[in-house]
Amino acid sequence: MVVRHHEIDFARGAAVFPGGKVAAADRDPRLRERSPVSGGDDLELSLRVAAVRETFEESGLLLVRRGNRLLGGEDRAEMHRRWRERVAASAEVFVEMVVAEQLELALDLLHPYAHWVTPEVSPKRFDTHFYIALAPEGQVAEHDGWEAVDSFWVRPLDALDDCEQRRRTIIFPTLCNLALLAQSADANAAVDAARARPVRRLQPTLGERGDGKRVPVLPPGCGYPDLSPALMDLVAR
Repeated sequence: MVVRHHEIDFARGAAVFPGGKVAAADRDPRLRERSPVSGGDDLELSLRVAAVRETFEESGLLLVRRGNRLLGGEDRAEMHRRWRERVAASAEVFVEMVVAEQLELALDLLHPYAHWVTPEVSPKRFDTHFYIALAPEGQVAEHDGWEAVDSFWVRPLDALDDCEQRRRTIIFPTLCNLALLAQSADANAAVDAARARPVRRLQPTLGERGDGKRVPVLPPGCGYPDLSPALMDLVAR
């Protein structure tokens, strides 16, 4: 997870999964040529490319192959050193990096995990696709120091406890996905569960509790476990 800068307009100071917006460059045909994913429409391709690019920008992890092998730790660190600032400034530079370094995007290792849409009453709307993948062996995460001011690996249950004890700020969708991750014993099991689970578009609504506070409500049968009362108190308005 990474911690968002306190001066960013959305989820400031919150612990989140790396991510960001799809850019026009994520639809560059040269990236399709350098991806083993067969079929799929342009939207799905651009979503996966954005996931790889934004994860590289915010945490330094890079899900790519070179010569049919996943990029290892030393090669990733060197590439991060040479390209990170330019890629952070422009999504087009990410395309240049992939081409210049003769990389193949390992989009086949990304598995759809969830699809969340913000409630219609929200002042700022998002249509967010979550993916899950195993981190390449040997790669070390490094936050960018601007959008993300910290980075850390954490067990999902520990992240939930950190929020409940007010050691970290975590927003409702992230809490729900952490609770879902916590149902798996380890990373491999979480990936297997995601591959077996159909992803449906999920749009919470706002309901009112007995104390008059409004809380997000998930649609019935969505497959997410309930959050603890203490966590729901934190997201209540």
